[in-house]
Amino acid sequence: MFENEAMRIAIIGNSGSGKSTLARRLAERHGLPTLELDSVVWEPGKIAILRSREETAADVEQFVTQNDRWVVEGCYGELVEAILPRCTELIFLNPGAAVCRENNLRRPWEPHKYESAEAQAGMLDALLAWVDAYYTRDDEWSLACHRRVFDNYGGKKFEITGSISGITAEED
Repeated sequence: MFENEAMRIAIIGNSGSGKSTLARRLAERHGLPTLELDSVVWEPGKIAILRSREETAADVEQFVTQNDRWVVEGCYGELVEAILPRCTELIFLNPGAAVCRENNLRRPWEPHKYESAEAQAGMLDALLAWVDAYYTRDDEWSLACHRRVFDNYGGKKFEITGSISGITAEED
């Protein structure tokens, strides 16, 4: 895994599946610029307010064209699907609802997403409901979409069905 010099890695999965953690480890180990799709999908400084599809797609396109090597992570199947022709590897984190819920319960305050730890905690119940619904929804951010994107990708790909907590940067 992760042997290509021109690494362009996309990571998809449910909230709490470990996407950001794995992306951070890969970025640190291999010196890769990283795009967390949450940073371009939502209006800056606002909770759960989507930017336009056009603005979001333009930001993703700009990132992948301005960098020869990268890691992009997020639950946004349609955005990941759009960059697959440029990917060298696709990783689908699919550890199950229990792992995703537990990871979200342990998640530290994310100041780049929420103005305070209290604001983040105020969204936890909605986030956990969204995590649980991942398995039954049929939208662009669902298991059904991620499965389709993963199954249709013809390049190097990996599905990780367990927790990534035991994966170290050296094993990447």
